[in-house]
Amino acid sequence: MLTDVERREITRAYLSASADIKRRTGEECQDAILAATDLIVQTFRADAKVLLCGNGGSAADCQHMATEFVSRLTKSFERPGLPAIALTTDTSFLTAFANDCGFDGVFERQVQALGRPGDLLIGISTSGSSPNVVRAVRWARTAGLRSVVLTGAQGLLAGLADVAISVPSTDTQHIQEAHLAIEHLICWLVEHELFSSPAASTAGSMVS
Repeated sequence: MLTDVERREITRAYLSASADIKRRTGEECQDAILAATDLIVQTFRADAKVLLCGNGGSAADCQHMATEFVSRLTKSFERPGLPAIALTTDTSFLTAFANDCGFDGVFERQVQALGRPGDLLIGISTSGSSPNVVRAVRWARTAGLRSVVLTGAQGLLAGLADVAISVPSTDTQHIQEAHLAIEHLICWLVEHELFSSPAASTAGSMVS
């Protein structure tokens, strides 16, 4: 059993490490975050849609991000919904296709069926090499969809997408924590780019 001193040290060290990864992400990934935001804004302005895919915690991130687009991020910011679909939510399809054809194609198949040229695919993978996300991003490129990926410091995806946001870490937990902050930031930027007047809001209004 851990002593109280040990628990406090672990708590401090864990949160400090998480904060440091976010600080480094802000320094190293700013250009990629803004480029991803621009692609998403262009997609919505063209009346196209955003599809999202990922596994495990990244699947939850897909649903979270799609919800922020379709609903809204900031309670006080009234705006229309934006068309975004998490490809992680249809359990009947996911289990049927995985059972019949294998799990590696579950996202690729949905991009084939639902994606159209001009749409955008967001792939989220802490390892950067999830086979089903890799296959979906590869298909998107051949089918005329643009793509954004959120990854860690390693993996194949960064070289496949139009924009890669690669968190400078190999620790799955800290990568996921940074991904969530990035996702919230992108949603905030997108809704203010699309629905604010040029002088409307400042970063201080991000707190809701």
